[in-house]
Amino acid sequence: MKRIFSDFMRALNNNSFVFTSEIEPKKTVNVEGIVNIAKKLKNYVIACNITDNPRAHAYMNSIIASYIIQKEAGMETICHMTVRDRNRLALISDILGAYVLGIRNILAITGDHTTMGDNPSALPVYDLDSTQFIKMVRRMIDEGVDLAGNKINGEIKMHIGAVGNPNANPLEPEIYKVRRKIMAGAEFIQTQIVFDLDKAKRFIEEINAPPPYVLIGIFPCNSYKMADFIDKKIPGISVPAEYKEELRRAEGFKDKINEVNIEYFSEMIKELRKTTRASGVHIMTIKYEDIVCKIIENVKSIMN
Repeated sequence: MKRIFSDFMRALNNNSFVFTSEIEPKKTVNVEGIVNIAKKLKNYVIACNITDNPRAHAYMNSIIASYIIQKEAGMETICHMTVRDRNRLALISDILGAYVLGIRNILAITGDHTTMGDNPSALPVYDLDSTQFIKMVRRMIDEGVDLAGNKINGEIKMHIGAVGNPNANPLEPEIYKVRRKIMAGAEFIQTQIVFDLDKAKRFIEEINAPPPYVLIGIFPCNSYKMADFIDKKIPGISVPAEYKEELRRAEGFKDKINEVNIEYFSEMIKELRKTTRASGVHIMTIKYEDIVCKIIENVKSIMN
C-alpha cells in the first residue's frame, strides 16, 4: 500500500486532476506579500510551489517561506531545493529541518548557473545532481539512512518530485533524464512552461505516466511584451504567434488580457484532461495571481 504524507499526493493518488501554482519569495524579510498571495490561491489550488533562488537570484530561503505560508495561510507547499547551492551535507540538513517544520513535498531542482543571477561571482556547488539528490531523499524516507548509510533518528515522511522539459529538442535525451529521476524515486513530475499542446502530449506519452504523476506547466502572460520576451529570450520555449497577436490586440485593457488567457489556457487544460494522462496543471505567473483563480474557475465550469 502506497504511503501518503500530504494532501497533494493524496489527491494525485485518488486520480483527481489537480492544480498547483507558484510563489516566489523575493530579496526581502517581509512575509506579508507571500502570505497574501497564498491566501488568495488557497481555495483554488491543492498546493503551491515555493521557489528556491530562481534564476540564481539570492532570495528568502524556500524552506522558511514554505513554513510561513503553511502556518500563516494554511496552504500546503511544494518546497523547491536546488543542488546548485548546497553540498550533500547541507541537503541532508535541510531535508531534516524541512520535515521538522511540517513540509511534506519537495521538488528537486538543478538550478540555473550562478553566472546568470544577481551575484554572478558566486561559486556553484553541484556536489550532487538532481537525480542523485532524489536518490538520497528516497533512502532517507524508505531506509532511514543518509547517502553514506548513516542512520537517521526518527522517520521522515515526505514526497519527492522532479522537473521535466517538454520543449527540449531533441526530446529523447530529456525523456532519458526524466526516466532516470523516476527510477531514482521521483513520485511526481512538474514540467517547465509549455504553450504547445502537442509538445505537452508527446512528453506525457513518452514518459508513459502515471506513474509517476505528471503536471504540465503553463504560464499566462499579463502582456504582449511578456509573451514576446519569453518567445525571444528564453531558450527552447516557443510562444504561438496567434496567442501573441491576441495579447497585442488586447494590450492596455486588463479585462481583455484576462479573456485571452482564460480562453486560451482553459481550452488547453480541457484538452489535456480529456485526451492525455496528465494528472494536473502547474500554473505559473508573475504578479498575475488573479488569472490563476479565473482560469481554474472557468475550467471547472466547462468540465462539470
